[in-house]
Order: sequence, then structure tokens, then C-alpha cells
Amino acid sequence: MRLIVDAANVVGSVPDGWWRDRRGATERLRDALVAHATEGVSGHPGPLEVVLVVEGAARGTAPVAGVRVEATGSSGDDLITELAGRAAADGVPCLVVTADRELRRRVTAYGALCAGPRTVRRRPPD
Repeated sequence: MRLIVDAANVVGSVPDGWWRDRRGATERLRDALVAHATEGVSGHPGPLEVVLVVEGAARGTAPVAGVRVEATGSSGDDLITELAGRAAADGVPCLVVTADRELRRRVTAYGALCAGPRTVRRRPPD
């Protein structure tokens, strides 16, 4: 399964001062996703192919083992929709993590499943 994470939406879901260092907050999220790549998320056991979509000030976030980073200079939502469409074309099940209702509508049109930010904010299942 391909896990596509809307970095801006997930980072922005917790008022922990992320706005003072968007890139640092995104890098912390990226690092937390490594465990999900191996262990999975609730209802979706690992291993997962994890894709973190970044935009704006977070664009310089580098990939790490287990987490691919896709950056866009324009709309993160458009890139996430494109990635969900590619997954569908490749026959790969896809779970998009975002709380954005319009983005959820767009990706479910490609058959993607959706989950909220808490899905990746908590520890992976044992």
C-alpha cells in the first residue's frame, strides 16, 4: 500500500509552534513516518510505501530511508491528487492522510482511501 501524507495539513493539525520552523516541523514528521513505513498504520499493516508531499517553506526537506519526499512549487493538493491517480493506474492501493475535505473528495475519485492526521501522529500499531 502507498501511504501519501499531506505534510502541511498534518503538521498544521497540532498547535506546537510549527509556524516558527515549518521545515523543522516537517522533518520531525518525516522522521516519525519511518516507523510507519515498517510497521504500518491502524488497519493497514506494514510495510508501506510512504510518500511525504511538501510545499512552501518545507520544500527543502530531504528524503530518508523509508520515506520518499515529493516537493512542489505550486499546489500540494494537486500533487497529492496526481500521486493518487498514478497509484490507481498502477493498481496500487493508496491511503491519503489529510483532513482537507476537498482533497479527500479529489483522491477518493481515484479509489484512494483517506485518514486523518492522527493516523500518523500516534505510534504505529504493535
